[in-house]
Amino acid sequence: MCLGIPGQVIEIQDPVRKLGLVDIGGVRRITNLMCVVDEDHPIESCVGAWVLVHVGFAMSRIDPDEAQRTLDLLREMGDLQSELQTIEGKGTS
Repeated sequence: MCLGIPGQVIEIQDPVRKLGLVDIGGVRRITNLMCVVDEDHPIESCVGAWVLVHVGFAMSRIDPDEAQRTLDLLREMGDLQSELQTIEGKGTS
């Protein structure tokens, strides 16, 4: 299964190599922006854009509202996982 995580490009680190700093849920990672740059979207236009990141590559640009919904869902899934682990721990004692 492939999972892309929404992140927001906050700065360009290396325009020649098309690398940018992307904030993914508060964690900042250098990300390859090659797949979201073209004639209509130069590297400079990436700053502020929301992208779907998978294994260090921004795979596509996404709508900010879609990004927020996905981040909210991922947080809920994390909360559910924590609750399940708590329940499992209580069931084994």
